[in-house]
Amino acid sequence: MPRSAAAVEDNAALPTDQPGSRTRLTALIVACALFMQNLDGTVIATALPTMARAFGADPVHMNIALTSYLLSLAVFIPASGWMADRFGARTVFRAAIAVFTLGSVLCGRADTLGFLVAARILQGIGGALMVPVGRLVLLRTAAKHELVAAMAWLSAPALIGPVVGPPLGGFLVTYMSWRWIFDINVPIGVLGIVLVTRYVPNTREPGAGRLDLLGLVLSAISLAGLMFGFEAAARPGTPSGLSIATLSIAVLAALLYLLHARRHAAPLLDFTLMRIPTFMVSVVGGSLFRIGVGATPFLLPLMLQIGFGLSAVQSGLITFANAAGAIVMKPAATTALRRFGFRDTLLANGIISALSLALCAAFRPTWPLAAIYAVLLCGGLFRSLQFTAYNTIAYGDIAPARMSAATSLYATLQQVSLTLGVTAGAASLEAAMALHHHSAPGLGDFSAGFLVVGFVSLLGAPVSLLMSRTAGAELSGQRVGVTAPGRG
Repeated sequence: MPRSAAAVEDNAALPTDQPGSRTRLTALIVACALFMQNLDGTVIATALPTMARAFGADPVHMNIALTSYLLSLAVFIPASGWMADRFGARTVFRAAIAVFTLGSVLCGRADTLGFLVAARILQGIGGALMVPVGRLVLLRTAAKHELVAAMAWLSAPALIGPVVGPPLGGFLVTYMSWRWIFDINVPIGVLGIVLVTRYVPNTREPGAGRLDLLGLVLSAISLAGLMFGFEAAARPGTPSGLSIATLSIAVLAALLYLLHARRHAAPLLDFTLMRIPTFMVSVVGGSLFRIGVGATPFLLPLMLQIGFGLSAVQSGLITFANAAGAIVMKPAATTALRRFGFRDTLLANGIISALSLALCAAFRPTWPLAAIYAVLLCGGLFRSLQFTAYNTIAYGDIAPARMSAATSLYATLQQVSLTLGVTAGAASLEAAMALHHHSAPGLGDFSAGFLVVGFVSLLGAPVSLLMSRTAGAELSGQRVGVTAPGRG
């Protein structure tokens, strides 16, 4: 189990399963929790108009239910690593699931917009801790040779949640009640708490210092400003001055944080981790890749509904092919990385993934449905492999004592890049409409949007060349060449 000699683990209540069995079970528990968080982040968008009518509120103002959640994430993600080291990964992960579930219960009982916003903030606190601490739990449970297979489980929620969310939200709102979009989290959350208590070890790194409060304040202002500014920029009708002002404040806070972090012995977000080539490649290349992928749940359903004239349910059944591809690739990821290694896989597969994303620009109503399904299925397959590779190699050379700091920084930058993806998709669509003098988006405008985000995603592929060809060989089991006897 990859941890320092001084690491502490409370396993008194845990069964003595074989390591492989425990790793698989832990991966499944963490994946279910992350799926719940990813699903919730997208399912609510479909229900906002119906909720606005129930509250007697302006539908435009309902966006605050999304923004409040994002802001809560921004504030608390950076503190996740410190909390895991201070209180134990199992304790924090279990508490995060409980807080998220409680927030879901309160959201489902909301009868005013103000109540809903407060409940969404509580949900965001739980969600902010679930993602990085859940990943940390898995990193401290899995042996290095098990990490690729374990991380393959965690790539699926990120791909499936945004695809399943909109059609599921539409179904629940149409045939049941909008409150069910929150109530479905309750049984998953309760089961998660039981399983975490029973099977997840309570690992921690001893000697966690005092919380970097100034770093927390500066990072919260910067990240909240970035997410709010990007979200506002992507929302039609938002004054451009508001987005510019918010992003300017965010950049200033980020610069102040970097100055603070250089003088602090244990900064909340440790950017010195970027000196490690494998971590840097995963952050930089992965962020560019996620910007492209993050735009897909925004562009594709709109293209199918507005450009093709399909219903929300028909659109959802088509976009689900992306998720199916992610499921298919999961068991094949280990074989691919063992055969080709991380560097070559990230390079070649990144190019293929970007091209499959750009190919969506060619979709037209005259295409056979089978051809659209094939493109989306293959795209989901290659993107799943790319996510698995990035999420695994990021921690390949991280010392156990710095694992908490690495998960905090990685989760923070991951959230920013996904938010940027929606902004990039919306901005490219708006720019194409302006160029073509369209008041409503047409198929050509959506095509331009997919080409732009596909190009951004493509930029991430060559970043992998900054690490060695044998990087992560211990993780993947890659054969790196053996010197013949008598020639060494």
